[in-house]
Amino acid sequence: MSAAAHSADDPACAVQVEGLTKIYRASGRTPAKKALDNVDLSIPRGALFGLLGPNGAGKSTLINILAGLVIKTAGTARVWGIDIDRAPRDARAAIGVVPQELNIDPFFTPRELLNLQAGLYGVPVSERRTDQVLDALGLADKADAYARSLSGGMRRRLLVAKAMVHNPPVLVLDEPTAGVDIELRQKLWDYVVDLNRRGTTILLTTHYLEEAEQLCDRIAIINHGKVVACDATPRLLARLDDKCMTITVDHTLDGVPEALSHLHAELAAPNRLTISYQPSRTSAGQIIQAVNAAGLTIADLSTEETDLEDIFLQLTRTDPGAGA
Repeated sequence: MSAAAHSADDPACAVQVEGLTKIYRASGRTPAKKALDNVDLSIPRGALFGLLGPNGAGKSTLINILAGLVIKTAGTARVWGIDIDRAPRDARAAIGVVPQELNIDPFFTPRELLNLQAGLYGVPVSERRTDQVLDALGLADKADAYARSLSGGMRRRLLVAKAMVHNPPVLVLDEPTAGVDIELRQKLWDYVVDLNRRGTTILLTTHYLEEAEQLCDRIAIINHGKVVACDATPRLLARLDDKCMTITVDHTLDGVPEALSHLHAELAAPNRLTISYQPSRTSAGQIIQAVNAAGLTIADLSTEETDLEDIFLQLTRTDPGAGA
């Protein structure tokens, strides 16, 4: 399914943007900048969706438009079927955003911050889930401590809690694990995955490409304000028809055997060959047969798969022109 596969007002979409454009006006010596350039994007309900791109690609601008923090120049955007122009308050109520910055008032406690946030969204006292949310994010024992006393990781979790107080169907995580240690990162992802399993649509931006590859069922890559790829993660990874096989043999080689020249094998070490190949044209079995036929005995073998970093670099390494 492509980025624009859904029609307008499709109830299967959690987020829909069509022709979304944002141009920041020139100011002083700063020239005008096209941050988003006619972007079409559909995020299915229930997805754990990754939005990737280099710094300055337009990710934060897109998120801030959805959250009502930036005014778009052109195009339409809907959150949970709600047009952000026609019903801005309802659209903002359907989305929770965890920002990159740790913007927490240090003189409030987590419980006070969550109750204040719930009040801003008009959540009745009887329906607030303050303690439940704090407990889910491992902050129950810090509920009445001043936010300034919390560690950086705890403050990051508190931002997630603030975004969840009004129980939005769409949760945006903008670089949520930046600067977070490995153990906390894993706990945070466990909670996010559980939220997603219970029906919350997750939109994630991250610079940790391995996280996106492991967590997200769909990924879009944005570059210079344009969506350059959007697909299910396995199909996106399959775009690079390229693998590498490393074969260790049981004796020292003087060079690559002539019988393997058609495979473009290289001698990586005296007893180790590397062979790059396209799975669509050559199978691993054919390579192994050719090695055996060349009179070599395989002592060890490994293959290296295409990963998301390869896709990302291929799609973003070239400059498509003006309009960052």
